[in-house]
Amino acid sequence: MDTTPLITQDTIAFGIIMFTLGFVFYTSDSENKNWKKFYKFVPALLMAYLLPAIFTSVGIISPEWETVNSSGEIVEHSSKLYYIASRFLLPAALVLMTLSIDLKSLFNLGPKALIMFLTGTVGIIIGGPIAIWLISFISPETVGGVGPNAVWRGLATLAGSWIGGGANQAAMLEIYEYNPKKYGGMVLVDIVVANLWMAIILIGVGKTKKIDKWLKADTSAIEKLKEKVASFSSKINRNPSLTDLIVILAIAFTAVGFSHFGANEISSYLKNTFEAVRDKSSALSSFGSQFFWMISIATAIGIILSFTKFKLYEGAGASKIGSIFIYILVATIGMKMDLGKIFDNPGIIFIGLVWMTIHAVLLITVAKLIKAPFFFLAVGSQANVGGAASAPIVAAAFHPSLATVGVLLAVFGYVIGTYGAMLTAELMRIVAT
Repeated sequence: MDTTPLITQDTIAFGIIMFTLGFVFYTSDSENKNWKKFYKFVPALLMAYLLPAIFTSVGIISPEWETVNSSGEIVEHSSKLYYIASRFLLPAALVLMTLSIDLKSLFNLGPKALIMFLTGTVGIIIGGPIAIWLISFISPETVGGVGPNAVWRGLATLAGSWIGGGANQAAMLEIYEYNPKKYGGMVLVDIVVANLWMAIILIGVGKTKKIDKWLKADTSAIEKLKEKVASFSSKINRNPSLTDLIVILAIAFTAVGFSHFGANEISSYLKNTFEAVRDKSSALSSFGSQFFWMISIATAIGIILSFTKFKLYEGAGASKIGSIFIYILVATIGMKMDLGKIFDNPGIIFIGLVWMTIHAVLLITVAKLIKAPFFFLAVGSQANVGGAASAPIVAAAFHPSLATVGVLLAVFGYVIGTYGAMLTAELMRIVAT
C-alpha cells in the first residue's frame, strides 16, 4: 500500500516545521485578545508539538512511508528530521542550557525529584500486570496469545521503553523473543500512548500554579533556583555580537562532535570487551547504546563548562539558542505522531492507556502525600516514559535552567531500564497465565 505523504523532501518538511514554530511563537506573543485567551489554556509548547502531529495525521508530512516500485515490491522511506534533531540539536541544547547551571542549587532541590522518578518507575512496573489483569475480564483474547505471539512478551518491550529508552526496548525484544512481525504494533502503542501522556503533561505545565496549590507543594527551592539563574543572567546580560553568537554555536557543536566521538569510542570499547554489553538479550546491553553515552557526555560537558568563564555566554543568549533547538526537537517528535493510528489496534492501545493511567494515578497520589511540586511529577514521569529526548523538554518548559534535572533522571532511567522491565515482564507473565 502506497502511504506517500504530500511532502517527501526533508528540506521542505523542515520549512513547514519552522513556519509552524514561527506561527506559534508569533501568535502566543500577540496582543490580540483571542490569541491571549487561547494560549491561556493551551501552552505554546503543546501547540509546537500538536500541529506537526496534525500535519502527519492528514498526510502532509510523515516520519516514514511506503511506496510500491514497478516490480510490485514495497520500498520503505523515512524522514531524517527527528534523527538530526535528537542527535545534533538535543546534545547542543543540553550543553547550552546547562552552561549557567548552579550545581549546588540543583542538589538543594532535595530528594523529591528522585522519589517521584522512582514512583514513576514503580507505576510502570505494577501498571503492566494490573492492566493485563483488568483487560482480561473484558477481553481475554486481547491479552492472550501463546509462544512468541504472547501479548505479554510484546508488552515487555513497552516496559523497556517506558522505564529506560530505545536500547532497553531492543533488549527486551531479544530477551523475551516476541514475534518480530507483530513488534511494529507495540512500537505504535509506545508512540501513541507515550505522546498522548506527554501532551497531557504539557497542558498541565500551563496550569502549574493551580496544580501546585492543590498538591499543597513547597516550590521554594525551585523558585530560588529560577531566581538565582535569572539574577545571574540579568547581571551578565548584553546585546550579543556576531562573535558571541559564533562562539556559542562553536561551544555547542564542538561539544556535540566530542559527545558523538566519545559515545562511539565508549560504546565500541564496551561491546568489544564485554560479552554482556554485546549480547542484546543481556540486562547490561543498554550500556552499549551510543545515544545513552552521547547524552551523558553532552550533559557532563555542560556541567564542567558551568565552572568556567564560558558560563558568561549565558548573558549573550546561550540558553535561548538551546531553547530554539529544544522546540525544533519538540516539533519533530510531534511529527512522529499519527493521530489516526490510535484506532488501528484499539485493544492493545487500550491496554497501554490503562497502564499509563495507573502510572499517572500513582504519581499523583505520591505527589499529594509528600507535597511534591508538579515539576517533579512531570519530569519524573517523562524521565521514565519519554527518556532523554523528552524529559529535558518538559523540564525546560518550566524554566531553561531546570533542563538538567530531566537529563540526569533520564540517564538514571537508562541504567535501571532493563532490570525494571524484566521485573515487569515476569509479573505480566504470571498474570497472563
